[in-house]
Amino acid sequence: MRQQSLRSAAETLMRPFAYIVMTLLTAFPALIEASPVPPQAEISNTLLQVKLYLPDAEHGFYRGTRFDWSGVVADLQYKGHSYYGPWFTATDPKISDFIYQGSDIVAGPCSAITGPVEEFTPAVGFDEARPGGTFLKIGVGVLRKPDDAAYSAYRMYEIVDGGKWSVKKSADAVEFTQELHNASSGYGYVYQKTLRLLAGKPVMVIEHSLKNTGTRAIHTSVYDHNFLVLDKQPTDAGFSITFPFSVTANPPPDKEFAEIKKNQILYRKTLTGEDRVSFAIEGFGKSSDDYKIHIENKNVHAGMTISGDRPLAKVALWSIRSVIAVEPFIDISLEPGSHSAWKYDYEYYTLPQ
Repeated sequence: MRQQSLRSAAETLMRPFAYIVMTLLTAFPALIEASPVPPQAEISNTLLQVKLYLPDAEHGFYRGTRFDWSGVVADLQYKGHSYYGPWFTATDPKISDFIYQGSDIVAGPCSAITGPVEEFTPAVGFDEARPGGTFLKIGVGVLRKPDDAAYSAYRMYEIVDGGKWSVKKSADAVEFTQELHNASSGYGYVYQKTLRLLAGKPVMVIEHSLKNTGTRAIHTSVYDHNFLVLDKQPTDAGFSITFPFSVTANPPPDKEFAEIKKNQILYRKTLTGEDRVSFAIEGFGKSSDDYKIHIENKNVHAGMTISGDRPLAKVALWSIRSVIAVEPFIDISLEPGSHSAWKYDYEYYTLPQ
């Protein structure tokens, strides 16, 4: 009898809470609908652990129309150091590139991406396409030109044909393939990208292959944005960037924030608020030997070297308080039936303490 009375009392006490829970779930059904986890893969060798997001038109981490969908690195760990991750704190589909909103950095859908991601630019065929016509972004697909406005990397365009993506994974590598054959536009290609970790070395190699299978030429360039978020620390005076050539810039950076010293760019203070160091880097030659970039931070005792096997066409630096990004460009020019291949090596290391 006593147990029955206790049970009755407990049910009476719980009734209001149950009502509140049911009311919330009825009013906000999203509370009981788990958001799909973006498809991802993990690879490793004895030294590096890497997590990548995979291309997916419905649930992919990145579905913008600016960057190549393949090889999006969510995180890379080496000897207790983390090299990549979000440089933004929130996203908003209404934002163009990114904005500062109080203490937040809010990124739009075309810019909210992480790691050493690539963009093919300029968009192939955009200028000659009429409104309603189509143009090409390699790694994304055939896109619709909606009006007479100038091309913007931060605008979301309709994907008319995203081609077919396939992924092959092993313990230490992921191979991405995008096949696109769009007869109505004349564009077609087979694009392969492989992220591979070298055995026994703290090195990630990014290998590329692009074949033009369409009837129209492909003339563009590609750069790696290299969103470096080293140990999730702010961009501070510990950072230095070193090139094989004497660096020039016109105009030069504000010396309050960063300074050019021969073949180096040296940060002079911690970037805060809306501080920015951003400029075009000049002084490189026509040899691929100049595609060798060292980025170090003496305060966290870690660094990396980025090298490529093609001559530089352009180099830019972009950095704000949460991220530092060196952007090396190479040219791509493919007539129908022709093929091109190129690769980058990323070597990670620590500095003596």
